[in-house]
Amino acid sequence: MKVTPLELPEVLLVEPDVYGDERGFFLETYSKERYQNAGMKLAFVQDNLSRSRRGILRGLHLQHPYGQGKLVSVVEGEVFDVAVDVRVDSSTFGKWVGYTLSSANRHQLYVPPGFAHGFCVTSEFALFAYKCTDGYHPEAELGVVWNDPAIGIKWPVDEPTLSEKDARHPLLKDIPKEALPRYFS
Repeated sequence: MKVTPLELPEVLLVEPDVYGDERGFFLETYSKERYQNAGMKLAFVQDNLSRSRRGILRGLHLQHPYGQGKLVSVVEGEVFDVAVDVRVDSSTFGKWVGYTLSSANRHQLYVPPGFAHGFCVTSEFALFAYKCTDGYHPEAELGVVWNDPAIGIKWPVDEPTLSEKDARHPLLKDIPKEALPRYFS
């Protein structure tokens, strides 16, 4: 397994070892000891799976309190996956990193607590899997609008299909600082 910090160093690209032959392939999608040794120290408590069609954008989501670290991957299809640092007092506050995850590259991203997360489907459909370090707490749910100009994410679509809730998320600057997670060094 190869683990590489991305431009936001807390966001990790995970390239699992894949063993394949003419029958297909095998890969270990998670091993507590191996992933903790690679810097993902939090225990995962919930697994989620979503299926979406081309042009669907989900995000940008986070919870505070009850921040969720997420280990995300694509079982079928392809997505452009994004993490945005929304930790108050972080030197990378409002910065983003994006990466294409697919069933072909079999890569994963680890998005730590304190980051907003979203993805856009770039294939016909995508089956998206993610492990979370905390359960879903609707009372702690926050969101940032997908096209916040101050963040400037370069999404692969200009007019994605959004849920009503995602379309109504505020700009990051309009979220009270006390509602956002804090950066602790």
